[in-house]
Order: sequence, then C-alpha cells, then structure tokens
Amino acid sequence: MLTKAVDLRSDTVTKPSEAMRAAMAAADVDDDVLGSDPTAHRFETEMARMMGKEAALFVPSGTMANLVSALVHCDTRGSEVILGDNSHMHIYENGGMSTIGGVHPRTVRNNPDGTMDIDRIVAAIRHPNGLCYPTTRLICLENTQGNCGGKCLSVEYTDKVGEVAKTHGLKLHIDGARIFNASVALGVPVDRLVRAADSVSVCLSKGLGAPVGSVIVGSKAFIEKAKILRKTLGGGMRQVGVLCAAAHVGVRDTVGKLADDHRRAKVLADGLKKIKQLTVDLTSVETNMVYFDITDPLISPGKLCQVLEQRNVLAMAVTSKSVRLVTHYQISDSDVQYALTCIEEAVEEILLGNAKFGHLTNGVTANSYGN
Repeated sequence: MLTKAVDLRSDTVTKPSEAMRAAMAAADVDDDVLGSDPTAHRFETEMARMMGKEAALFVPSGTMANLVSALVHCDTRGSEVILGDNSHMHIYENGGMSTIGGVHPRTVRNNPDGTMDIDRIVAAIRHPNGLCYPTTRLICLENTQGNCGGKCLSVEYTDKVGEVAKTHGLKLHIDGARIFNASVALGVPVDRLVRAADSVSVCLSKGLGAPVGSVIVGSKAFIEKAKILRKTLGGGMRQVGVLCAAAHVGVRDTVGKLADDHRRAKVLADGLKKIKQLTVDLTSVETNMVYFDITDPLISPGKLCQVLEQRNVLAMAVTSKSVRLVTHYQISDSDVQYALTCIEEAVEEILLGNAKFGHLTNGVTANSYGN
C-alpha cells in the first residue's frame, strides 16, 4: 500500500514543487493594482511573448479569465456568444457571462473531437438587423476540449473559425486552459496554435502545476479593458508576484514534461482496455485525460472510486457509467502501474462482494439496491 495518494482526479491537484516554493519566497513584489509588481510584470510580458500577443494579465482563476474575456468583447448588454454545448465555459462557469454581464450564450453542438461544425457556427451568427434577437459578437473555442476527453483542436480548424469570425466582424476567444497540452500533443508552437484568436485564457494551475492562477493574453487595448473588469470582479490583488513567481516556474519547468503526462495517459488507457468489465477508446486519448466506461451493471463509478480510495488511488466519477483519470507531472510510471493494479483488484472486490450479497439475500443482487 502506498503511503501517498495517487491522485488522478485532475491535474489541478498538484502541490507546488520545491522550486515553486523557493521562487515564491524569493519573489520581488510590490502593489500590482497600482501596476508596480515587478515579478507580475515580467511574467505577463513573458506570457504575451510566448503566446504571440501584445499583452497579458494575471487573474486568480480560469473562470475569471474567461468571464473577463467574454465581457471585454461583449461590452454591450444583450450581446451573444457562440460556444460549444459541451464546453467548460457553458457548463462549469456558473453562467457568469449571463448573470453578471447580460451576455447570451448560443450553443452549437460539440462533436466527439471537440470541434463545432463550421456551417453550424455560421448558421448560429445573428446580426443587429431585427427586433427579436441578440447580436452575435464573439465565438469561443476550448483547446484542449475537456469534456470530449482532452481532445486537441488543430491549427487548421482554429484558423478556419478565426476566418469565420473575421469575415462576420466577430471576435474569437480561446479557452486555452490546457493549450500547452494541445501544443505539445500536436507538435505546433503555442503561438501558432492561437494566432487566429483575439484573446486566449491559459490556466496555470492545471497541466502546468502552479498553485493558483490563469493568464489572459490579447492586444494592449484588450488587456487595458480587462484590467478594469478584473478589478470590478474582485480579481485585483496586491503582491501578486508571489503567485506569478510560482506560475513562471510552472511554465519554465513543466511544459517539457507534458509529453510524459500524455504517454502515461496512454499507458493507463492500454491497461484499462485489458480489464473486461471496462471499455476505453484508445484513439480518444490525445493528451492527459482518460475516460473509461464500466460495462458491468453491478459496478457503479461511485462504488469503484470509493474502493479505489481505500487503496490510496483517487479518481473521479463523471457520469452514471464513466470515470475520468487525469495524469500530471506528479504522477510517475510506477503510480500508473499501481493505479492499474488497484483498479483491477477493485473491480474483482466489488463483483465478489455483490456475489456474496446476492447469496445472502436469496438471489436479490446488490444492483437492486442502487449499487
């Protein structure tokens, strides 16, 4: 039994590395709301350069990064945003653009590969020539697309959506929470991958392993407006260089490890495929996420995760039949093998328990009790 948990719930669970802690302790700081924090300034300048944009802004979270971006582009109440029906911005960000900004989401179906059909995007665009409709001002993409299994949007696809936005006088925002994962998996420089975008949010506390924060990149004019909205939303912080120092270490040290995260995810998927009560689409594993379905009706995702936790393996049940595993830089090859062994043992334990329970109840199976 491992003494430490093999935590595969998400890549948000990483603890700050010793290098991050040292950088935080040594950070040269000042008041960032007054524009005086030197570490924050250096980090933002570097991120803008890396992403091929004019300027950048550190914010506390990915949700705030996407909200600020949407509201800068849609500065007229009653604006409309086109985005995927299975996107993080639509499902997991508390409806902020509508509740706070008066911006209407218009969803387009996400394909299994994370894309939205170009013709569907075009068909969803509405212009200010009628009394009944909001005005479309923004298209949003997500790369990688989390709910589709960490799928990567290609540069060719992103460019096509960017051309649609430009042709129709719209802006393009990319929720790039894991954009570096996409860049590494596709072998495309990150600045090229987001060239068509007017703004990009990058989460620093997911695959890159920093403890806190996201960064928004875009034009200088966009970032100046974003600073005002960040303050409005309570995201203006003082000696934020402490956090930016850790984020800088994450960008410097962790991007080079993402390919190993992707390799380990594929090893996980290969191992899961060998357990007959589970099914996984090996071709769907492009980055650091693995989704698998449980085919045996006697095993629920919740029960499987519960038994795994007793073995110090943490996983996340995402639907009534599926479980998600996410690799990150604090998951080793041995952790992956241990997790696979525990998953196989947990499946056997649950089935054995169900068989015993069924015998004791004269043939009434555990599944009858909502297992």
